[in-house]
Amino acid sequence: MVGRWPVGCQPLWSTLWTPDDRGGMDSNEHEPVEGGAEEVAERPAPPPPRVPGIAGLSAPYRILAAVALGAVAVAACGHLALVFLHVAPSNTVSKQHARTVDAWIYPEFEQNWKLFAPNPLQQNIAVEARAQVRTAAGELVTSDWRDLSAEDGAAIRHSLLPSHTEQNELRRAWDFFTGSHDEDNEPNGERGALSEEYLRRIAVDRLAPVHRGGHLLRIQLRSATTAVAAPSWSTETTDTQTYYRELPWWTV
Repeated sequence: MVGRWPVGCQPLWSTLWTPDDRGGMDSNEHEPVEGGAEEVAERPAPPPPRVPGIAGLSAPYRILAAVALGAVAVAACGHLALVFLHVAPSNTVSKQHARTVDAWIYPEFEQNWKLFAPNPLQQNIAVEARAQVRTAAGELVTSDWRDLSAEDGAAIRHSLLPSHTEQNELRRAWDFFTGSHDEDNEPNGERGALSEEYLRRIAVDRLAPVHRGGHLLRIQLRSATTAVAAPSWSTETTDTQTYYRELPWWTV
């Protein structure tokens, strides 16, 4: 029974394909493209993609856009410069162009605040101290003035992590004292005695280790105020003489 199928058993492909189907197009053949290569060649090429932004504009429009952007940038920089001169502390440039600055600022851009609050100091204030010491031999010795502010400055100048005490303790103590005392060094409020005691303790703490060989009796403090000189390009004249404010002797 070689080459024959039993009755009622037909191969599966014979039920799926008829002789006409099998005699048709082969599975490896493809339908011809209508029109052939000529129709493909006749199709128009797609337009190139449009470049986004200003670069996609034509040359005249690019020039116009560049000029407009440049004008806006110059106007913005000029406005910021005039506002800065208006809110900054009084200086040579703002004084020289005060009329121009005011004409631009008022009334639309008026500001009621300052860039720095309070204005930066224009003086160097150093706190100095000296002591009266009773030596072991019974002699009364008055030491020279020590610039405590300079010592603090030297301690923090090359320090990566300077302490808050080195930076602010002495300065804040002196501000506390001058703010609670009048020009005659008399307290003008309830905080006068507290500020005096605070400043005294700081001075004793600085001077006592230096005079361990004797007995510290009294201390005295003073401030040396020197105005910061005007820059070389300024016509402003500044009195750079040092003025001292001496406090009375305090018993330790």
